[in-house]
Amino acid sequence: MNTTTPIRFVRPPSERRHRRDHRDSNESLAQLIVAGLAGFSIFLLAIISLSIGYRINYSGRIFPGVSIAGVDVSGMAPVDAAVKIRTALSFPYSGKVLFRDGANLWVETPSNLGMSLDPDATAKIAYDFGRADGIFTSMNDQLNAAQVGAVVPPVIQFDQRVAYAYLQNLAKQVERPVVEASLVINGLDVSAQPGQPGRQLDIESTIAYLHAQMRLFRDGEVTLFMTEQAPQVLDANPQAEAARRLLSAPFTINLPDARMGDPGPWQITPAELAPMLRVGREGIGPGSRYVLQLDHDMLKARLDDIAKQVNRTEEDARFTFNQQTGQITPTQASKVGLRVELLDAMKAIQKAVGSGEQTVQLAVKATQPLVEDTATSERLGIRELIGSQTTYFFGSSAARRKNIQTAAARYNGLLVAPGATFSMGEHMGDVSLDSGFAEALIIYNGKTIKGVGGGVCQVSTTLFRTVFYAGLEIVERHAHAYRVYYYEQAPGGSNNSQLSGFDATVYFPLVDFKFKNDTPFWILMETSFDDAGSSLTWNLYSTPDGRTVQATFSGPTNVTPPLDPTITFNPDAEPGSVAHVDYAAEGADINIHRTVTRNGEVLFSHDIVTRYQPWADACEYGPDVKDPEKIFKKRGWCQKP
Repeated sequence: MNTTTPIRFVRPPSERRHRRDHRDSNESLAQLIVAGLAGFSIFLLAIISLSIGYRINYSGRIFPGVSIAGVDVSGMAPVDAAVKIRTALSFPYSGKVLFRDGANLWVETPSNLGMSLDPDATAKIAYDFGRADGIFTSMNDQLNAAQVGAVVPPVIQFDQRVAYAYLQNLAKQVERPVVEASLVINGLDVSAQPGQPGRQLDIESTIAYLHAQMRLFRDGEVTLFMTEQAPQVLDANPQAEAARRLLSAPFTINLPDARMGDPGPWQITPAELAPMLRVGREGIGPGSRYVLQLDHDMLKARLDDIAKQVNRTEEDARFTFNQQTGQITPTQASKVGLRVELLDAMKAIQKAVGSGEQTVQLAVKATQPLVEDTATSERLGIRELIGSQTTYFFGSSAARRKNIQTAAARYNGLLVAPGATFSMGEHMGDVSLDSGFAEALIIYNGKTIKGVGGGVCQVSTTLFRTVFYAGLEIVERHAHAYRVYYYEQAPGGSNNSQLSGFDATVYFPLVDFKFKNDTPFWILMETSFDDAGSSLTWNLYSTPDGRTVQATFSGPTNVTPPLDPTITFNPDAEPGSVAHVDYAAEGADINIHRTVTRNGEVLFSHDIVTRYQPWADACEYGPDVKDPEKIFKKRGWCQKP
């Protein structure tokens, strides 16, 4: 039988010794901590006990070493301290605050500036020193006060209303208003005064600095905070000098590139210019300046008058055709069209005035003519006569003859461009007594009356017939209301009824005669007035393009007799006068057919239809005429057939 021997583990002696030493060390550390805490607790209790004892000792009294603005209140009860503070701290009433603005000085006491001392509140703060905060802070304050002293600031009150009122009154002495530069134009006299910056007291900033100074509780100086305000216009002398230059001589407006016969120059005298001058302002705020200007409405009125003299449409040169040489010769030079550019002209003049300049170029727009007087027959394609017609006006009055001659002259030498539509109205211009016309009979509003320009229809009828036979396109044509015997006259003055319906009336701008130059060449027109032969001839010159004209005339059809004659009283007529104011005419319908061909091709074929109204003989008599019927019968006027 086997017997097992138990195994025994034996710890080495060194390990057993180590464990014992470690246990002993921990016990020693714990003992030290306990001892330290106990010592600190005893110390803390001692300090607290000392502080409590200190407080108990000075219960109801201010701690030692506490002073207020140099006044020692140590150990005093707050009530006593308040009395001492009230007596000792006289700065609010005896102190001095000095205000300075450059060399100017003002001295005032703090109390008059709204400062006052609160002794009770100040004593309360002194008493609370070393008591109000935590125990350790309080103990530190107590210790510092006892060793080196503690200064507590006094409780000061500021009534800003008092300081504000004082400074507002002071502002009246130191502030200076802004003075703008002045520029005055009185007739021809010009005066200017420079501007001056303004000064304003910044009361808010000054009060803030004043409060900081008075809190020091000692005399001191307070600088007044001033702000500068610059005038918007500081100097008006440059504009004054410009105004004096303007008023020293006439202001001249020149037409640029003026030629002989052009209008201008125009001058505005100083006496006329002075009432027109205005002083404006350029810019906003400081740094702006005065500017000289002319009154807008007065300047515009001047320019409107100038524009009436300057504005003109461009005019082609006028020519006459020499049938022997086949060349054209200028009879009137071409003219450049001019138009005043009103806005640009006003800007240029205002700019010149603002600079004190005495002359300026008028702003105009030029339009060049299509044909200048250097043009040749070859360039224009004017080589020979392509159409000519003559009408007659036997029996016309001197006034009617004058109107025919005046109107015909306005078309003599004119050119019609290829493809252009020619309007008689556009080229007639002004029809008035001032422009060379006379009063003669015209058809107006269904009546034959006296009017300026009677006889112009002789010219339009002549052109109509010339264009008709030249084979040109007729764009607009109007017949008279009734048959007029002038337009049915043959050479010598005899009547040719086949010419009825071959007239054209014009009454610009309502009624016009127009035709189109439907050829690739220019057309030159010439008119020839023959007073002795009572005739007007219209010639057209160009290059023939091979067109031919065939025409048929129906003559008067559907003829109706004239209306019964009328005799009426005219209260506006001369006393004792009688007049034959309208003439009897038969009503009729006429048709004229025209076919225009070229090289066998029909260019156009059309009818010209005219319907004349029957017309009555009409006579008038004025005041004081006795038995007018007898007078008219004796003269053969206004009698029934």
